Amino acid sequence: MTDGLFAGRYQLAELLGAGGMARVHRAHDTRMGRTVAVKTLLPELAGDPDARRRFAREAQAAGALNHPGIVTVHDQDEIRDGEDVVPYLVMEYVRGGTLSQILRRETYFAPERAVRIACDILDALAHAHSRGTVHRDVKPANVMVTTEGVVKVADFGIARVLDADARLTTTGSAIGTPSYMSPEQINGAEVDARSDVYAVGCVLTELLTGRPPFTDGNPINLMYWHVHTTPPAPSARNPRVPRELDALVLTALAKDPAARHFDAGVFRDRLRSWLTGAGHAALLSGPAVPPADDRATRPLGAAADPRATFGAGAGPPAYPAARTPATPQTPAT
Repeated sequence: MTDGLFAGRYQLAELLGAGGMARVHRAHDTRMGRTVAVKTLLPELAGDPDARRRFAREAQAAGALNHPGIVTVHDQDEIRDGEDVVPYLVMEYVRGGTLSQILRRETYFAPERAVRIACDILDALAHAHSRGTVHRDVKPANVMVTTEGVVKVADFGIARVLDADARLTTTGSAIGTPSYMSPEQINGAEVDARSDVYAVGCVLTELLTGRPPFTDGNPINLMYWHVHTTPPAPSARNPRVPRELDALVLTALAKDPAARHFDAGVFRDRLRSWLTGAGHAALLSGPAVPPADDRATRPLGAAADPRATFGAGAGPPAYPAARTPATPQTPAT
């Protein structure tokens, strides 16, 4: 701190949020005269090389993107606080809340509203994918919704820049949030745009039904089901979901990446077609055939043997479909 200013420039205000790695404060940038969000690594993690790399990766990945649906990272640096070195990010301040906070209030949404939000997420991801960046941690907690209803994707902390030498993980290790991780990501294989498509399929399921495809307090069970178990169609939990929308979601959640919508743009365009009522027959025809040189079609790295991930036994029991309610509450509009 200098003269009460963080990094000699930022007047910190209230705490906006805190997680397992960082805290975020609203702040006033005294040099630029604007409100920003300052994200600081927790002091106890300041000596963790992986945590510091994640901070640097978030700035690198998001800083290279320019899209209204992606939270802008203005700066990344570190300060010395006594004996500690504290890395920090300065980001666009978003007036609003996270999608997970909204879901806690409203449970789930009417199909049209859910699809519009998913389209906005996919539009932002399509921009990132076109710049060679895969998010790898798409989930409601990493999606901001402004007070005006603008959707913004945040937290590129475990993003992977395709073809980059620097990586946060090695093949054979999983990183991400179990409720939204693709099978290939769980198995520690190489990931591409189709892993983000899978995650958006999980998010859209939650928007439509109030929960992601699989729910369990045990992350090992969650990962097993993502790899081995066919998820229930959203309409099995919310009968108001049309079968065409079921088909689009289940295509996104295909175990084989080659069977999914092959990138975020295709998924977005198909959802938009559903919204406008155009081309419903085509929506059920499966994944589009991508261009031969499309980045998302490059072969994935060899997946780890699921038995190595989950043990040589039969694994957790089949996902208990009976736990899902047959008659949901009236969706929020």
